[in-house]
Amino acid sequence: MAERTRLLICDDHAVVRQGLTAFLALQDDIEIAGEAADGEQAVAQALALRPDVVLMDLVMPRVDGVEAIRRIRAALPATRVIVLTSFLDDDKVFPAIRAGADGYLMKDVSPQDLAKAIRMARAGEPLLHPDVTRRLMDEASREGAPAPAGRLTERETEVLRLIAKGRSNKEIARDLTLAEKTVKAHVSNILQKLGLADRTQAALYAVRERIADP
Repeated sequence: MAERTRLLICDDHAVVRQGLTAFLALQDDIEIAGEAADGEQAVAQALALRPDVVLMDLVMPRVDGVEAIRRIRAALPATRVIVLTSFLDDDKVFPAIRAGADGYLMKDVSPQDLAKAIRMARAGEPLLHPDVTRRLMDEASREGAPAPAGRLTERETEVLRLIAKGRSNKEIARDLTLAEKTVKAHVSNILQKLGLADRTQAALYAVRERIADP
């Protein structure tokens, strides 16, 4: 059986934490490592438990979710953080992504899609709410473009276009008739060549360079 994903759940509402725990604990490949009721506790728990993935609310007492994300990512770069919130305001979305969030979902997400997002985050494939993706694309299209992507091969450019469309490695492999490990290698090469940190930045880059439509 595949290695289980250790999950830390951070939300200031006990009923939300209990509901998430009740469903996610039933998943064979997810282990609930711990819970946190505020941002300060979230950081402390993350440092103590070193989870694979953190589910992070944004509006919490003492330390807010954005600052908690920033501290966790600075101390634990390998830990993935998924925002799970009720807010789609720009003053929540953009700071959370800049702080290092790997995914951004609304609390009306289906339990099955939430479990899928946790698995994708663990695999380094962030999942964003469609409205968040649209806002990020709009923002990116207004910003100045970085250096051109002339160093990418034709195949890497094809992969980049599909990343910008939100495709997972498995989906890209299927669309291009490639092995999934080959797609992972292409993604790694793309990020390295363009000096980007993750797939979200790659998607924004593709829009800025007009490699993909916003």
